[in-house]
Amino acid sequence: MCGIVGYTGAQQAASVLLDALKRLEYRGYDSAGVAVFGPEGMEIRKTQGRLENLARLLAGSPLPGNCGIGHTRWATHGVPSDLNAHPHCTGRVSLVHNGIIENYQQLKQELAREGVQFLSDTDTEVAARLIDSLYNGDPVDTLRRACARLEGSYAFAILFADHPDTLYAARLGSPLIAARGEGENFLASDVTAVLQYTRTYALINEGEIAAVDPQSIRLWDREGNPREPVFLTAQWSVEQAQKDGFDHFMLKEIHEQPRALRDTLHPRCSGGLPSFHAQDGIPEGFWSRFDRLSIVACGTAMHCGMVGKYLIERLARIPVECEVASEFRYRDPILTPTSLVVLISQSGETADTLAALRLAKERGITTLAVVNVAGSSIAREADYVIHTFAGPEIAVASTKAYAVQLGILYLIAIRLGMAAGELSKERARELTEGLWKAVDAVGKMLELGPEIQAYIRRYASLRDLFFLGRGLDYPVAMEGSLKLKEVSYIHCEAYAAGELKHGTISLITDGVPVIAMATQKALLPKMVSNIKEVYSRGADVLLITRGDVQVDPDIYSKRIDLPELDDLFMPLPAVVALQLLAYHTAVLRGCDVDKPRNLAKSVTVE
Repeated sequence: MCGIVGYTGAQQAASVLLDALKRLEYRGYDSAGVAVFGPEGMEIRKTQGRLENLARLLAGSPLPGNCGIGHTRWATHGVPSDLNAHPHCTGRVSLVHNGIIENYQQLKQELAREGVQFLSDTDTEVAARLIDSLYNGDPVDTLRRACARLEGSYAFAILFADHPDTLYAARLGSPLIAARGEGENFLASDVTAVLQYTRTYALINEGEIAAVDPQSIRLWDREGNPREPVFLTAQWSVEQAQKDGFDHFMLKEIHEQPRALRDTLHPRCSGGLPSFHAQDGIPEGFWSRFDRLSIVACGTAMHCGMVGKYLIERLARIPVECEVASEFRYRDPILTPTSLVVLISQSGETADTLAALRLAKERGITTLAVVNVAGSSIAREADYVIHTFAGPEIAVASTKAYAVQLGILYLIAIRLGMAAGELSKERARELTEGLWKAVDAVGKMLELGPEIQAYIRRYASLRDLFFLGRGLDYPVAMEGSLKLKEVSYIHCEAYAAGELKHGTISLITDGVPVIAMATQKALLPKMVSNIKEVYSRGADVLLITRGDVQVDPDIYSKRIDLPELDDLFMPLPAVVALQLLAYHTAVLRGCDVDKPRNLAKSVTVE
């Protein structure tokens, strides 16, 4: 959600902070600000709106100085406004924050009784004034005592007026790293913020406090014991986090899917069979230990998990529950010693998914994470981890992360099928070969851009749209619906086609657009009947199917043909068509494709 950066070194801090914040725009925000130590002490500049507003403010009222903190805010407590924007400054303390302080009202009342006055409506200002009220000249001791009184989640970057070259930080439940440069050091929510300056970073662990000056990075645990930072090297380069000539990150990332799939799948295919031993350290006997799975995720990752449920139940005959993470953790799920909980998250920091992971671990259940960010909270805490190699995904709407997550679930399904005795080695090899054909088909789908672009001109002024699908097409339709509503702001819904008669068909009138997914040969007769039902009521039907099936051209307005694959593998090329449709519709409507309104890339609060 919010983005945090900090800098201390020889460069002008405001310039570095602004540049780093631009690289965190994908996290979503509604206001931004910086605080810098200058000749006059700590000074702040903050404003509502985009970073361009902050850049103009700094151009007109510069902040000279070599140490500072910056922030992009996603409003949770207090409306988006200049006053509620971060940093919050008390005179002795300037602070930026990602997370939610759950007991801020109680703390605010206590501080108010002591005569403390508040200028904003935020929980963050309460944290800043609590730290100020406890300050004893020792920032680390003060932070340790202040954090002991906070309930909720936080990542803080803090300046103390009497330590003008040092950044302080504290973390619980929200991500934060400290990065090491040459004569300069950084704080950041995400390593992508500082890739232009360094690829060397250390994770700040749960409950830890950090002090960062130009020469050193020091860490303490919540009891005040020092810990030596363990430095890692970022997998990604700054070039990977740039557009490379594409108009938008979303389009670039759609086109990166064939490469991302190959990079992710190749290390896990040994002798034509899935294996997670060499790359991920998962023993070959691991997969025979489980007789039921729970796949837990949010948003796009959840839709990926729904496809995974179909695949695993079909190939391994193991029951699978696929659940929204925010529901899983509150419904007292039934888990047994032979259950495996699979958690899917691009960022590895999704708050509800992380909480679900911790619930499973509390109950002694084996956990397996599929994440794109090495060293993320979910990656560190899960029992076993499969890292996808999508590279940085900057656009808020996920595309290539979905593809690689789905690729991994195909391999898991095949491997579970082998372990359960449902698949022979020969059949498993055939399926693995089929997956590689699907990867090639994803590349071919990228050629459909102009055809889709020409057709969706009719969507320019749409208000509503429906997606229909059966079997594996249903979760793909759900993902297509999510993509379109995320980036184009068109209200759209996805339904299992067999549910039409149970209420939804009452909404189908003349001219209502319907996107009908019909890639499953085994279900084609039923799907054609559903298409006839909506077309006869005046629906404008876009049929997305495969090139080797015959469908009466009188029951649809437009047909898009996908490459011909086994039914099991059609979700991979099918979703690319829907990603391109969403992208081109959003561009046509003049939407901010990479940074849709009200959305954040990494949802790190519950």
